[in-house]
Amino acid sequence: MEDNLKVAVMAAFAGDALALGVHWIYDTQKLGERFGRVETMLAPGPDSFHRTKKRGDFTHYGDQTLVLLESLAALKGFDLKDFSSRWRSLFEDYQGYIDQATRSTLHRYAAGHGWQDPGAPSNDLSAVARIAPLLCIYAGDLTALVEAARAQTRMTHSDPLTVDCAEFFARLAVALLRGAAPAVALEEIAGSHFIGSPIAEWVSKGLAAADAPTVPTVLGFGQSCHTPEAFPGVIQILARYPRDLKEAVVQAVMAGGDNAARAMLVGMQLGAYLGLEAVPKDWIEGLARRTYIERLLDAIG
Repeated sequence: MEDNLKVAVMAAFAGDALALGVHWIYDTQKLGERFGRVETMLAPGPDSFHRTKKRGDFTHYGDQTLVLLESLAALKGFDLKDFSSRWRSLFEDYQGYIDQATRSTLHRYAAGHGWQDPGAPSNDLSAVARIAPLLCIYAGDLTALVEAARAQTRMTHSDPLTVDCAEFFARLAVALLRGAAPAVALEEIAGSHFIGSPIAEWVSKGLAAADAPTVPTVLGFGQSCHTPEAFPGVIQILARYPRDLKEAVVQAVMAGGDNAARAMLVGMQLGAYLGLEAVPKDWIEGLARRTYIERLLDAIG
């Protein structure tokens, strides 16, 4: 399990970096015509939201995930105050794109809100996609993992259902680390912890579409950042490609829209389930911060 913990983190970062060059392109036909099948990392173009970044870098999602990993490595545990401080420092002179949820949370801090206060009332799945590093500390303590996943999400995205989504994916990652098949784990977690929640409905939608092509299915669910659209697409991909991490992440990217959050969660979950051999070697080697990330993971132990 220990090796797969680190793989889950690296695969989440790889998913973000793979999406970087084509992030927020909603027209999947134009995406395919311009870039082909995205199997390798691309530098963002001059018309990209991430035009200040280079090949192998992260979107602002991956950068925030790296801040969480830094905090965990420094303290050997999750401390919301420390994460909050490091998160704010990231954006003091940030050269990348800053989304609305981040701007709103920063404005709340500037207005006098403290680190213990919830963030913006956003339901973007991106905050949920940051949770992979928490596995390295809390995979053996599900209660602590859930608490930390919920807290780090709520810090920037206070929508209650989005915070619940963080708990769902934390529970799922632990189940996959322990060897449960994705489809089985998805049904079990939805049925035992989220009865009556829209999350259970979204899981059912994703599982029901497991045999359908991913790109048109995600278009039908919705490609946006918002959890009601984004969540079922992640489930569909996990159910359709449970033994093929590469294809799952590629399909997550090719489905367009907010493909970075989608690819991060898919990479995290299947990295936890399948381990290092499932992750293309060039994806790991292509990460601009690979050596630094590995050093942080080693520091955690």
